[in-house]
Amino acid sequence: MRDKEMKSRGGAATGGSHAVEVKAAMNEFLSEFSGFKDEIKSKFSEQEERLNMFNAKSLSTSRPALSTTTEVAIPHKKAFSAYLRSGDDEALRGLPVEEKSLSTAVSADGGYLVDPQTADQITGVLRGASSIRAIANVVQVESTAYDVLVDHTDIGAGWASETGTAAETGTPQVERISIPLHELSALPKASQRLLDDTAFDVEGWLATRIADKFSRAEGVAFINGDGIDKPKGFLTYTAVDNASWAWGELGYVATGAAGDFDGIDPADAIVDLVYSLGARYRANAAFVMNSKTAGAVRKMKDADGRFLWSDGLAAGEPARLMGYPVLIAEDMPDIAADATAISFGDFSAGYTVAERPDLRILRDPFSAKPHVLFYATKRIGGDVSDFAAIKLLKFSLT
Repeated sequence: MRDKEMKSRGGAATGGSHAVEVKAAMNEFLSEFSGFKDEIKSKFSEQEERLNMFNAKSLSTSRPALSTTTEVAIPHKKAFSAYLRSGDDEALRGLPVEEKSLSTAVSADGGYLVDPQTADQITGVLRGASSIRAIANVVQVESTAYDVLVDHTDIGAGWASETGTAAETGTPQVERISIPLHELSALPKASQRLLDDTAFDVEGWLATRIADKFSRAEGVAFINGDGIDKPKGFLTYTAVDNASWAWGELGYVATGAAGDFDGIDPADAIVDLVYSLGARYRANAAFVMNSKTAGAVRKMKDADGRFLWSDGLAAGEPARLMGYPVLIAEDMPDIAADATAISFGDFSAGYTVAERPDLRILRDPFSAKPHVLFYATKRIGGDVSDFAAIKLLKFSLT
């Protein structure tokens, strides 16, 4: 009995010591885990702080670049407005050097570059006008002329065996076309009383008037310009039967009737015109004609009675003829005997418009008192750059 009691006490003592050891080990584990947690949290906080500092530095670095254009444009716009209204050019002359280099250089002939907002407004109108500019290749240049290099012949090629001697192939003929830039000007005028009215948007008014004058002058020149102090229009080049076409001329397809379409199959001439153009140009080709010609063409049907003409499905989308877009250019000739009233081609390859990006304004309060004249000038040129890319429809028997 006594032995059993002693064993019972010894077991209790042993169990108690194990419990103490387990509890101590658990406390030690919890303490180490808590320390590990604190260390992880500290490192995470440190990384987060570094990330926030990096983001703040990135934002502070990028913000000036994002706002540079606006910061430059606003003083220029205010200074330019003061010049237009009162002739005060002190603010323009006092702009920072970097701002002058961007947008306010003074021309040797007098006048100032317009502010960016007004220039963009004028450019937007010119791009949206019904002019060859809308489909031509338009390039910005800083020189007085723009040279186009055109390879209008194929490079020779031939087949050869592994051991055979390769024959010499032909070399391409490269044509250099130089497009000189000419001065285009407009001379809108306003009364000084109107300019003194602070509610009058002088920049918007000036942009509208200049864009209207420029777009009309460009529209005529790109089609019928003689190249003397103005761009050379594509219709001023010699038109020859497409079967005998050569570089430097524009090929035409005849309608088969003098001053009209053929009386039996009028649509055949349109089909012939489309397929007179090389396949590599057709993918990006467009028709060009005036409204009067378009009125006659849109009535045409194919052999199955379907109209060749389809109107644009969305606002601003051009009408299409045989699936190709139609540009309505009022400076194209009317249908008449021997007139080339319709053109078809890839004008992005066939006609190049070169221009300087700057537009200058000179205020003249003396020549038309009590009105103030604004002499606006820009330099622009245009010419055919690929004679194979444009074909004409001639309203003649042959």
